[in-house]
Parts: sequence; structure tokens; C-alpha cells
Amino acid sequence: MNTSEFEEAYEDKELIRGAIVTTPLSDLTLRMPILVNADATVVAAVDAMNEHRTGCVLVEENGKLAGIFTERDVLTKVIFRENNRSWTVRQVMTKSPETLNSDDSIAFALNKMSVGGYRHIPIVDRAGKPVGVVSVRDLVDFLVELFPDGVLNLPPSSDKGIPRSLDGG
Repeated sequence: MNTSEFEEAYEDKELIRGAIVTTPLSDLTLRMPILVNADATVVAAVDAMNEHRTGCVLVEENGKLAGIFTERDVLTKVIFRENNRSWTVRQVMTKSPETLNSDDSIAFALNKMSVGGYRHIPIVDRAGKPVGVVSVRDLVDFLVELFPDGVLNLPPSSDKGIPRSLDGG
């Protein structure tokens, strides 16, 4: 029996919707979190972010998540402030950030990120210990895997080129 293009498109849409709702974050290939102590300097935290090419570090205290320090914190709380080189991460981190568990669904993570305007959310175990970070990039990569032909084979538009560096977009 032949199926129409409409039926195939509907089935694809339902498959994608189902994958987003049912797939737990533990199925993603997440990077290990970059951890800094709350008493580390802001300079050390930024150095760690640059070294690992990531937009955040998780801040821990006594083995538990105490906060998250992001590029946004650097831009809004640190840059152009006096004596900022001696500040500790504790002074400028986002305290008690929203977190996820590895069994939370991708849909739940997307919702939290969208509603909260987050680009990174820490993943913690039941004891509150940081075990990972989910980023917008991780979720976009997952979505691209669901329909790679439709995304990866798109030609660049005529008025925009392909970014040639990491800072291209």
C-alpha cells in the first residue's frame, strides 16, 4: 500500500514529537561538567571556560552544586568593575540555579530553557552533586539527528554565507 506525502510527513512529525517527549537527557552525549570551587577567583573560572571552550562552569561547595557561572555573568556582573581580578566566583555566580535530572525528558529541558531564557542547565544526581550540563547546542544536535537530511543538506542562502569561525554566529 502506498502512503501519500501528507501521511509520511505526519508520521515524521509524530515520530519527532514522540522522541522529544520520551527521550531522557541521559540518552544525549553530554560533556562532563567543568567544576570550580565557590572560592575560586573569577579569573580562574573564566580561564577554565576558555580552556574547555564552554559557556559555563558549575560551582560546587562541599561536593554539591552551589551555583552556575556563565558568560552572561561575566558580561553583566564582572566586566568593567573595579578590582574584579580578586573576586571569587561565589560573589558573582548565579546561586541555586535551575537543575535537571538525567531522567528528565528533552521536552522538559527545552521548556525550562525557553521559559527561563537559559543556555545551560546543570544536571544533578539525587544528592545534588553535579554530573553534567545540558546546553542549547546539545538539544539542537539531538534535533538535527532526528531529521539530518532535512537540516544538514540545506544550502546556504544567497545573502548569507556559512560562518567560517566559531565566532561566526
